[in-house]
Amino acid sequence: MKELAGRLATVDPDAGAAVRVIAYFDALTENRAGLEALLRGAAVLAGCPARLVDTDRQVRLRVTPDGRRTGVDTATEPGWPSVPLVPNGPPALWLERPESGPSVVDAVILERAAHAVRTVLDRTRGRAPGRADPDPALVETVLDATAPEPARLLAARGLGLDTADPSLRCRAVAAAQGPPRVVPAGHRPDPQGGGPPAGRLGVGPAVRVLDLPRSWAAARAALRFTAEGGAQDPGQRVVHADDLGGIALLTELIAPGAEPPPDVLAVEAAAADAPWMLGTLHAVATTASLRAAAAEVSVHHSTLQDRLLHAEHLLGWPVRTPQGRFRLQLALTMRQLARGQ
Repeated sequence: MKELAGRLATVDPDAGAAVRVIAYFDALTENRAGLEALLRGAAVLAGCPARLVDTDRQVRLRVTPDGRRTGVDTATEPGWPSVPLVPNGPPALWLERPESGPSVVDAVILERAAHAVRTVLDRTRGRAPGRADPDPALVETVLDATAPEPARLLAARGLGLDTADPSLRCRAVAAAQGPPRVVPAGHRPDPQGGGPPAGRLGVGPAVRVLDLPRSWAAARAALRFTAEGGAQDPGQRVVHADDLGGIALLTELIAPGAEPPPDVLAVEAAAADAPWMLGTLHAVATTASLRAAAAEVSVHHSTLQDRLLHAEHLLGWPVRTPQGRFRLQLALTMRQLARGQ
């Protein structure tokens, strides 16, 4: 590689420098260098400070050309050369060089440094949420309680999980449509941040790598409590097992696809009577007051009272008393569980 770089330098100095950059970062990667060493290499090669910020994995690092690590306490400048760590992601690695036109060498430094940094982060802190889908066979093995422990550890390392880190925690995610996933403990799929999820999701608790089968079982149970979120299936599209508490025990009582309990049949009959029924009942069951429920479905308080009189007649029990409201909550929950995944 050194000989090739020397020959190229006599023809094209930038090409020779680019080859030397590639060889430099390949050597660091082969020797399993850490993040600070990689960023120091980028700063020294570029002759300016290098900065790494990965908010998903809580990494903030800055190194100056003389090799000193400093705090990241200033904002980035729009003109600094930068690259993302994931396809179509936000910039995460910068060379703090004032805008001075495109540089082939800077581009190569950023590309090779980003590749090396990504490898280290995947190995030590788990894959970022924006990465491409991992090998489904590896995920399946990690989540399989019947797989031997060595096989699960090997699969976890194949997914970029640092099994030697005793503090590492991950979550299993079950999707109504799509393969299972394993995400870092700090990553909570949430429709309130970044847009709605792609379909319904059940999220398991944060556990050690070898306990992921337990997180997977809880994620699958949480998935049964999800809803599409529309007028005919109101409810949460993402449910976390951590938030269920004792309600999760209902999954052992209501078998998917079994004959629904009588209260669920009553809810279904009422829903067939009016298109607003399910949304109104869900609002009453999940808000703090009837006025809040009226605001939730965008009707006047008196209109809500009229609707509830009609609903109570169809259901056969009151929904405006504490006991009746609790019965309604159970009925709506059992309706989700009875339909299966």
